[in-house]
Amino acid sequence: MQFLNILLIFLSSFSHTVYSSLNNSVIPIKKDAQTSLPKITWSYQVPTRDDEFYLFLDLDAPFVWKDCIIRHSDVPCGLEEGCRFPVRCDTPLCKEAKSYINPICPSLNITDKYGCSICTVTPYNPISNTCKISQLMTDLATIYYTNGRNPSRGPRWPFGTEFVLSCAPKSLLKSFPTYVRGVAGFSWSGLGFPRQLSSIDFSAKFALCLPASTSGLGVTFLGDGPFYFTDSPNRDLRTLLSYTPMVRKSLKSLGYYIKINRILIKGAPVTLPSGKGTSVKISTRVPYTVLETNIYKAFVSSFTKALGNVGKVTAVKPFSYCVKDSVVAPKIDLETESGKVWSISGENSLKRVGNGVACLAFVDGGSKVTYPIVIGTFQLENNLLYFDLVNQKLGFSSSLLAQGSSCGGFNFTEVTS
Repeated sequence: MQFLNILLIFLSSFSHTVYSSLNNSVIPIKKDAQTSLPKITWSYQVPTRDDEFYLFLDLDAPFVWKDCIIRHSDVPCGLEEGCRFPVRCDTPLCKEAKSYINPICPSLNITDKYGCSICTVTPYNPISNTCKISQLMTDLATIYYTNGRNPSRGPRWPFGTEFVLSCAPKSLLKSFPTYVRGVAGFSWSGLGFPRQLSSIDFSAKFALCLPASTSGLGVTFLGDGPFYFTDSPNRDLRTLLSYTPMVRKSLKSLGYYIKINRILIKGAPVTLPSGKGTSVKISTRVPYTVLETNIYKAFVSSFTKALGNVGKVTAVKPFSYCVKDSVVAPKIDLETESGKVWSISGENSLKRVGNGVACLAFVDGGSKVTYPIVIGTFQLENNLLYFDLVNQKLGFSSSLLAQGSSCGGFNFTEVTS
């Protein structure tokens, strides 16, 4: 292990000049056919087989967890994926993990049985709303580096980057699609993927661009940028972004929130709850935007008025408002706290469900929801979002389709540096 550490230090210093342009990491994103939620491969690279293992990309999860077994080893190791080491309970990493305990999860008071040689945590399944007791460990992630145009193996290949995650029992995978074997946490947490990598190589910033098709690849970048797509090879996509502050309820708040001043449909405002600024949560756990009942009713009323004399058709679950798919959707604008407008295009507001029917892809969450507005993945598809955790602001592009681009535009052809 000592030899490995010395070698990694040498490679890091040697590669500083050679790889100076590789100031980002890039990970391909797939749209899961069963849940419509985003997922990334277990290897964090382009899938090469139909039976590749995946992790759901979760903007709320405090850490990465996956179906695995900790193997204790008495011999030096670290190069192979199967060599994992438990994290002790008296480390800052363990204290960080335990500060994000979900109240629905089992008690972690089992130190008497195991001592301090392990750090017990409770990985959470966002689909089944269940969690299990497991333990924190270290593992290696071999990720792509990029100059913003193509992926490259980068300076740490083939050794990988050590990071902290949790193993989890197979029973926690219940309700997951067949090849989804865990969750990749991309939250504010210090153990989330963006901030763990930022402590090693990249800035604590990441861009998210979700694909609309299950057959293509979207992309997430970790780092400052730049970001280029093949349809506009000389345009840094950061130039398309408008910004608004991100709101954190506390230092232990995990998810991403912004405030909006108004929702406008075809220029007409939708009635929102009283008070300055309505809280909006951005989520990859729900496929469609969820609105509190009063907001939903006002939203549908304004949407119906904007469409004019267009007759409704029989609704298709989970939606309650459907029309013929030949209808042209009215423009929906979210005026953010900064005054900048996030426009939701027709492709992100009407879901074509077949048989000539399109449904308003917003759902009624009821009157007792925790958050009045939760933006789901359908509304995020083909939009570039840039989460700047350093300056606590969100960059958003609105639909890339209006710019002649899409989230499938990154060139994943690997190049050598």
